[in-house]
Amino acid sequence: MPDTIRLLSTLALKGAVVRLAGQYEASSGVRIDADFAPTLALLERIRRGEGADVLILTQEGLAELVREGRVAAESSVDLARSYVGIAVRAGAVHPDVASEAALRAALLGARSIAYSRIGASGILFAQLIERLGIAAEVNARATIIPSGFTAERLITDEADLAVQQISELKQVASVEVVGSIPRELQTAAVFSAGRMTGSQKAGQADRLLRYLASAEVAPVLREEGLEP
Repeated sequence: MPDTIRLLSTLALKGAVVRLAGQYEASSGVRIDADFAPTLALLERIRRGEGADVLILTQEGLAELVREGRVAAESSVDLARSYVGIAVRAGAVHPDVASEAALRAALLGARSIAYSRIGASGILFAQLIERLGIAAEVNARATIIPSGFTAERLITDEADLAVQQISELKQVASVEVVGSIPRELQTAAVFSAGRMTGSQKAGQADRLLRYLASAEVAPVLREEGLEP
């Protein structure tokens, strides 16, 4: 369709992209056909030949595709920074996670912790519990999902705590974000966007990228748990 842009985005920006896509369509008349998955899954799909006009991935993932010639280097732009946080079911007690010692105690005290096998947050959390020396104890009771929103496991009572990017935790109704894992224990994930070199709609794709990187969208990013 001539007035449709195909966009593939990492899950961490789903809430923001859905809202911004609606605003963009209303102002431009261009529809955004968006699909969401973890960056690693999207990389695999793209390398198998799936096409799109615009990609939103981790900064590292997008850089890989630039090196492979799949994304136009001059189109690449950083959109948002995200931190990994902890959530509980709405109404549950909020554990203290403000320090390394408090976080360690909260993780060990949980009946089960939900985290993802792939994606920036799952990789970071797996490394974190190794560094804290509690990987065996946590993983013995963990609810590890292949992909998707970990906080959904709070609603089904499979876990007491959910770990994921704060922007992803906020996508699930009836849960509450306790807070960020202490900043000194994590590195922010940066999410970037770019135009695929095979896009037949380069002009429209570049206009969308300029919009997504503009100051105009900053309030939506913040409301969705991201830092512009």
